[in-house]
Amino acid sequence: MQPDVESLKRAYLEACALDVESFKPGNVSVHSPGHDMQAEDFIQSAEVSAPYVCDPDLSLGEKIYHGAVSSFEAVGCNTNLGIVLLAAPLMEAVHREGEGCLRQRLEHVLRRAGREDAEWVYRTIRLVQPGGLGRVEQQDVHKAPSVTLLEAMKLAKNHDRVAYNYTFSYEDIYERAIPGYHNGVYRWGDEHWATIFVFVTLLRQIPDTHIERKYGKRFTGMIQAEMERLEKALFKTAEPEKIVSEIRRVDTRFKKAGINPGTTADLTVASLLAVRLEKLMASIDRKGSGGVAGVWSP
Repeated sequence: MQPDVESLKRAYLEACALDVESFKPGNVSVHSPGHDMQAEDFIQSAEVSAPYVCDPDLSLGEKIYHGAVSSFEAVGCNTNLGIVLLAAPLMEAVHREGEGCLRQRLEHVLRRAGREDAEWVYRTIRLVQPGGLGRVEQQDVHKAPSVTLLEAMKLAKNHDRVAYNYTFSYEDIYERAIPGYHNGVYRWGDEHWATIFVFVTLLRQIPDTHIERKYGKRFTGMIQAEMERLEKALFKTAEPEKIVSEIRRVDTRFKKAGINPGTTADLTVASLLAVRLEKLMASIDRKGSGGVAGVWSP
């Protein structure tokens, strides 16, 4: 038994909405525009990309191409290439019955992604032109790929964290972000603060490759120091609203310097989506086994 497309769209749209509703310093949100973008650009991007990302009849590469390009055409800039790159394999994995849990299914999807999928992704990247895109010696995106999508990602894993997560079966999401999300929900009973907590801890632990492609290591130490301060402040309080002013200070500092932790935001959205998809799969499993499915409330 598989989830219906409308349930998948709802999960995707909720994850994308929660991302922009949460005050993640340096990123665009309802609390703070920036980088010549508004929160509405990201909501619109989610809405136009959802039908493609969640379409079970499209291949992995087609999901990515049509999802990211429809967003680019709708808002005139690249708002969600990383999100779509991470979300599409998760959606593809949900439709694979009898292959274990979501992450196990995801591993199958990534291994089976072929050269045609790589061609779709390369075409997508050329069209939306993500920030900091340069040229490399092996399998440069400005040329047609001669390898599978996973092989191409392995070549890029040291300078792109989305590629790293393709290579290691979403390691950051499953081994760092999702445990942090559940910790945050347990501590504060609020998904928005859990989302901020995931973002802060990821950015403290992992240099954002979107930033480093643009600036190198220039801001890495400062960013990690700011995230360490925010993480400690979050750990110490049962009322995280008290540190909003500190988040705003960091947000202002980042945006004045042109710092946009976009890759960290992409990983955060993918984590929120994975949590929802796992709950959806568990609900369907309970129904299929004759049990009573609980009400799913994200």
